[in-house]
Amino acid sequence: MGIILKRDSSALKCVFVCDFYKSDLNNKGGAENNDSVLISLLEKHGFEVEKKYSKEVSPQFIETNKKKKFIISNFVSLSEDAKLSLQNKSYIIYEHDHKYLKTRDPSKFPNFIAPKDQVINLDFYANSQAVICLSNSQADSVRNNLDISNVESIGCSLWSSEKLDFISSIANTPKEKDFCIVSSQNPTKGTREAIQFCQKNSISYDLIQSSDEKEFLTKLSQYKTLVFIPTVLESLCRLVVEAKMLNCKVMTKTQLLGASNEEWFGLNGQELIDVIRRKQKSAIKIFETALNKSSICEPQSKNEDITVILNCYRRPEHLKVQIKAIKEQSIRPKEIWLWVNYHEDNKDIDFSLFAVDKIFRNDYNWKFYGRFAGALLSRTKYIAMFDDDTIPGTRWLENCLSTMKTSEGILVGNGITLTQNQYVGREFVGWTSSNLKTIEVDLGGHAWFFKQEWLKYLWMERPYMLENGEDIQFSYLAQKYGKIKTYCPPHPPQDREMFSSLKGYEYGVDTKATSQVQNHQKFYDERNRCVKNALKNGWSLVKDRSLQK
Repeated sequence: MGIILKRDSSALKCVFVCDFYKSDLNNKGGAENNDSVLISLLEKHGFEVEKKYSKEVSPQFIETNKKKKFIISNFVSLSEDAKLSLQNKSYIIYEHDHKYLKTRDPSKFPNFIAPKDQVINLDFYANSQAVICLSNSQADSVRNNLDISNVESIGCSLWSSEKLDFISSIANTPKEKDFCIVSSQNPTKGTREAIQFCQKNSISYDLIQSSDEKEFLTKLSQYKTLVFIPTVLESLCRLVVEAKMLNCKVMTKTQLLGASNEEWFGLNGQELIDVIRRKQKSAIKIFETALNKSSICEPQSKNEDITVILNCYRRPEHLKVQIKAIKEQSIRPKEIWLWVNYHEDNKDIDFSLFAVDKIFRNDYNWKFYGRFAGALLSRTKYIAMFDDDTIPGTRWLENCLSTMKTSEGILVGNGITLTQNQYVGREFVGWTSSNLKTIEVDLGGHAWFFKQEWLKYLWMERPYMLENGEDIQFSYLAQKYGKIKTYCPPHPPQDREMFSSLKGYEYGVDTKATSQVQNHQKFYDERNRCVKNALKNGWSLVKDRSLQK
């Protein structure tokens, strides 16, 4: 006889709070349509949902319903007293735009980061169990502006199954008309800007609108191209995604579209519709997990005293995913810096569009030592440095800080132990082979983690050569002058989130790798010479010290 586990019914009750519901706006509001689908999905998954207008939510109402979970959608009408009262209860925020800024639009500021005097509702966001966003770009903006880590992205908007079925049924409508612009009185939807764009570029267009969703989508499906010029940073942009599901091309500013950074943005038609259906299933799981947390979220801790330094040379295409991986760390750094060595592959890139704190853009290729020189300017306790082919797991920085407590030294992601008195002939540990415990090594790279004050040792002697061997030189001189060893933290195969590199075999062996670009034999001859120079001047290898024991 099977055992049926009955869930606690009190844990299934929640209050959905927003300024307006779908019926209030004659089906026009994207956020309200989104909320309507979410409420329906939650009810289908066993939640008892009470709908409440934000203007009606008082501290007394919150106290009376303190055992329920609160979902806060748009909350312009929510009183400050209600916000304060909620901070002692269990609630999540479903963020549709950017209500943590006075402007509700980060695009007005460099790198989408507003001055501190523009930030509002900080405590309200920081003390929620989760801030759930529509896109990764929107989630990054919340994290960057509020310096909090309780932020998640569902990576899509929400449509009902019936709406997706309808879109699918008209997705292959013959495109008999060329360009259209949505006629909207809302200035953020950019109707005026789209018209000006078309007029400037001699594009003939039609204005389309309808208060009926199906009628509007049917009109849109007849056009080859939608012209949409957003005037704010769109959290996702439901309209553009609908156009793409209808096999329409889109002329737009992708840098202002949250959807443009999602992995599915290049898809169209039925293929995109199928992906959106799958994304919605994973989205409801994110909401369920957040709502079923048993305790109120603790206030967010400050970022750790770490400066992350990234390096860009010939792989600028990896920067977005690398920055995203850094920002999703379980222990987040205080700042992210970017060191750019000049190369034809990156000369036309606007690096100010990347969400980093400081950028060193050079008109010269300083090769391997440049970023270590830039790191001298940091004032944090620790430096975490990554090669441009290195995407860490979410617990790598946490792994390094834990390792520092038991094995203080230069920590590396790809640990190398020399089996001979030269570079050729060596053993690897780390992400390439996995190791269950911390292992002392002679040198390493791909990812470094060390105390900022140790950088001085790298410059105690003139580099043997600037074209190669900075990893050898750092471990050699730190050992010689600071008695500092080099270690590789654990890389347990069952927990890849602790790994220093998740895509090394994919990104690190392309034709842009230094060992591949220059003469292979020359590269390793140079490294052999670096090793022999260090040994000649006092470097002690692990193999030799183990024999002495």
